Order: sequence, then C-alpha cells, then structure tokens
Amino acid sequence: MPSSLTSFTLVKECSGRYCASFVVEVEEIRLPWTAREVGLDLGLESLAVGSDGEKIAPPKFLRSALRTIGRLQGSLNRKAKGSSNRPKARLLMARVQEKVANQRLDLFHKLSTTYIRENQTVVLEDLNVAGLSRNRRLAKSIADAGWRMFRTLLEYKAERYGREVVVVSRWEPTSQRCSSCGHRDGKKPLSIRRWTCSACGAAHDRDINAAKISSPSDRRRG
Repeated sequence: MPSSLTSFTLVKECSGRYCASFVVEVEEIRLPWTAREVGLDLGLESLAVGSDGEKIAPPKFLRSALRTIGRLQGSLNRKAKGSSNRPKARLLMARVQEKVANQRLDLFHKLSTTYIRENQTVVLEDLNVAGLSRNRRLAKSIADAGWRMFRTLLEYKAERYGREVVVVSRWEPTSQRCSSCGHRDGKKPLSIRRWTCSACGAAHDRDINAAKISSPSDRRRG
C-alpha cells in the first residue's frame, strides 16, 4: 500500500504554475555492489569528462535562451509600473527562466542517476564556484554549467542507494600530474588542452588526464 503523507506543501511559482511537494516514508533501496568506479573532471568545454574517456557536452540552456530573455526584459522595462501589462510581461520572463532551470535539472537528474547506478564510487573535484564566477567572461558559462547542483544530486543519490561520492581537494594538482607515471609536469594555462609528459612521453588530453588522476584506482596507487 502507498505510504501515508507526513507533510504536504503547495507552492505557487513566479511563473504562475503551482507545485505540490509531499513527504512520505519509503524503504531504503541499495543497489548491488559493483567493482566499477569513475573519476570526473568538471569543466566548461565539457560538463564532465570521465576517467574512462567519456565526455559529456556542456549544457547551454541559458545561452540558448539569452536572446529571448533579453527581448522579454526590454519589453518588461518598457511597461509602466502599475499598468495591467507589466504583470503579464513579468510572467512571460519568469516562464522562460523556469524552463531553463527545469531543462538543466532534468539533464542533471539523468546524468547523476546514470553515474550512481553504474559506479560504486564517483570522485570529483571540489570546485571554487564562487571564486570562478567572479570572472566576468566566464560567469554566464559557469552559471549554465550548474556544477554545484550536479554534485548535490550525486551526493544524495549515492547516500540513498549505497554508493560513495569522494570529493577531491581543489588544491590537488590534477592538471599537473601525469596519470601514466605520476610525474608532476608543472602548472599549465587553460589554453593548453593537450600536453606530453616530459618524463615518460605519454600524450594527454588535459580533462581526461585530470579525471584519471581523480579516479579511485589512481588515488590508491598514489
């Protein structure tokens, strides 16, 4: 039988839509143990790069909607305060922003569920999102990337299904150390996307190498 409700909340969003949220008790679900594990490097060129070499294209929902948002913002600014048309313009703006947020959340739910189902351990870097967002040229792309939301979804799903999420310190030199031999090859500007280890000659994709450095198996070797 369905569980009885312990709480129920009805909220009206800025877009005019109503959302109902409720809390029920459910049985704990534990996924079967698997030996598979993955390290993830989060970035702007790719949302996530796995230690297995898989690259997830970055979401560009906000970027795609910027022209529409700008047009609606201009329309809103032209409406006189107190006029009957101003609330209508504000509602249209809110609906576009809500659509962007829902698209991003839907993508992150699907990705986080896949990573948690397929891997016993997921490792990712503790990114300084607030600090990076101060860069005006990157601020919109960082907001569109939604790293913090993605990490939150991974962590709560890992706890629910008996998986593990490990967060690596942001000071870990993941872009400096060779994933093949462990040699620390020095700091590299963001413009360097591929490099060759000066010690062993291994050629690396910057993001894939960082993901491999973050992977559980590599960390155990270190």
